[in-house]
Amino acid sequence: MATIYDVSVLAGVSLATVSRVMNNNPKVSDKTRQKVLDAMQSLGYKPNTIAQSLASNCSNSVGVLVSQLDGPFYGPMMTQIETSLRAANKHVIIAAGHSDEAQEKDSVDFLKGRGCDALILDVEAVSDDYLIKLSKGDTPIVLINRYVEAIKDRCVFLKNERGGHMATEHILSLGHKDIAYISGPMFKLDARDRLRGHQRALAEHNVLFEPDIWYEGNYKEDGGVAAMEHLLSLNKPFTAVVCANDQMASGAISVCLDRGLKVPEDISFIGYDNIPFPTYITPKLDTVSNPIDEMGRMAALWVLQQVYKDDKVSVNSCFVPELFIRNSSMKKT
Repeated sequence: MATIYDVSVLAGVSLATVSRVMNNNPKVSDKTRQKVLDAMQSLGYKPNTIAQSLASNCSNSVGVLVSQLDGPFYGPMMTQIETSLRAANKHVIIAAGHSDEAQEKDSVDFLKGRGCDALILDVEAVSDDYLIKLSKGDTPIVLINRYVEAIKDRCVFLKNERGGHMATEHILSLGHKDIAYISGPMFKLDARDRLRGHQRALAEHNVLFEPDIWYEGNYKEDGGVAAMEHLLSLNKPFTAVVCANDQMASGAISVCLDRGLKVPEDISFIGYDNIPFPTYITPKLDTVSNPIDEMGRMAALWVLQQVYKDDKVSVNSCFVPELFIRNSSMKKT
């Protein structure tokens, strides 16, 4: 079995130079780096990553904690994180928190225990105080899809209040006044922010927010189904529904279509997130963007910049939503 000594002899360099190449030290010239890599390939040498980690105090691994592993929302985020880090020869270790405080804390401890060089956290249940304290520890953290003022330099986030306002403003511009609202779970900050944006838009148009036609959903299709069945059972007039995400909007629209209601002729809809599949159904869903994939990439670049000292990357931490108009809403007749 080839050793690091064999590599140094074949490449004609010192053991220290081989070590620098394995640790991606930028001080090694491209010519020397290639000689070492060619020697490693010729000998079939595989570095002992555990030994490397102990020697360099760097594991070249990043922990990623997400709320859940299923659905169309988190996959693109994790893909961008992994792709960006893999391009820099870093690897990810993924854990799920399931929007539960105890599980989120347990997953943080698990990732720290694996010697991760940094943590990318998409967390919803732990407190701001917990995250502020965590940020002062030995393992650097960056938050994704969450804003904490005290550690704002570690946050990659979307202006959700503005997005909620944008969605409702569009519906109001079409002349709708009786507007139902399907929110996300209210323990989630993004759900509260989107609702605040909705209420602000209503107030600016002197339209009262009607709690009776507000339903707290779960950000999933079945939550949209339950919400729409409840709203229709009230026999209260409404001509439009603003949904806090696209999955619930899709479930709600399916109920309307099953009951013979026409969308948007009878009820207009708008969603939030701009996930792919609502663009392939009829009607195509009006929505507000949530570039979670790009936020994932930015969180990975933050780690490369702040932890691995890559000064060639540029990080944008604040994202502004965009409105996408298709054909699920129309002017009130």
